[in-house]
Amino acid sequence: MANAKIEVVGPGEMDLIANLYSAVFRPPKNTSFFQRRFQGRMGPVMMVAHLDGRPVGFATGFELKPSTYFGWLIGVLPDARRLGVATQLMEALEEWAVDQHYRTMRFECYNNHRAMLHLAIKSGYNILGIRWDPDGNDNLVIFERTLVDHFDEVED
Repeated sequence: MANAKIEVVGPGEMDLIANLYSAVFRPPKNTSFFQRRFQGRMGPVMMVAHLDGRPVGFATGFELKPSTYFGWLIGVLPDARRLGVATQLMEALEEWAVDQHYRTMRFECYNNHRAMLHLAIKSGYNILGIRWDPDGNDNLVIFERTLVDHFDEVED
């Protein structure tokens, strides 16, 4: 497993997040896509993973409701996959959520993104349900995990 350096970045790095997104997903998105999605959201966060000083992945999230944090997007460049970067990004996002006193983490993933489905199960997430996404023309699997165990450790 690679040891990625994960850092929380501010709004000034939104271009980098958009570029990483566009290198991972289709269709590509620009900075305004992220600005619109974060507008009016509580607790927005963006993280970037670096390997050997090169940005190779990202994670974004925001508050879904006062006790639940939503991991919105996680992506890793194709040449940096299978090195544990997505796991490290997910763990960093969870740690951030715990530090902000969220009790659960939720995210959605397309049914055909097998690597993310495996990561969710391996990381202790439960399937909460599915929903049809007309934009992606596919089902999204909704995952949720209680962070209370971690939350209690932080408060002790």
